[in-house]
Amino acid sequence: MRTKQQGMTLIELIIVVLIIGILAAVAYPSYQEYAREAKKTDGITLINKVMQAQERFFINNLRYTDDLTDLGFTAVSDEPSENGHYLISAEACAGDLAVCVNITTDAQGLQDTGTPAEDDLSLNSQGIKGGKWPNDH
Repeated sequence: MRTKQQGMTLIELIIVVLIIGILAAVAYPSYQEYAREAKKTDGITLINKVMQAQERFFINNLRYTDDLTDLGFTAVSDEPSENGHYLISAEACAGDLAVCVNITTDAQGLQDTGTPAEDDLSLNSQGIKGGKWPNDH
């Protein structure tokens, strides 16, 4: 009489580990990109907060400011976002704060992939966006 084989052979185990490894190698980079895109909301939230403060400042002073402390933030420039994924700053568009201000982010940590056109975001007071915003294709 034959006995039933129990358990897995070494070859079967190696095949299972190989399949899991291939799936992980394909899925992990996609996950990282998804997580990086999701964290952009941290920078977008701060850009919008600074732009709203800039518009209030403009109403009172008839010009924008590149000094974030004028807007109630703690840093003159390079204000960190809530979760620390971005540093934000303000600068004049075409050199004139009476006309336009540009709010830019600088990606930090894992958000910084080395390609500023993909990582960094900007928005000016005329509504023109720069960088790769979520849902932009």
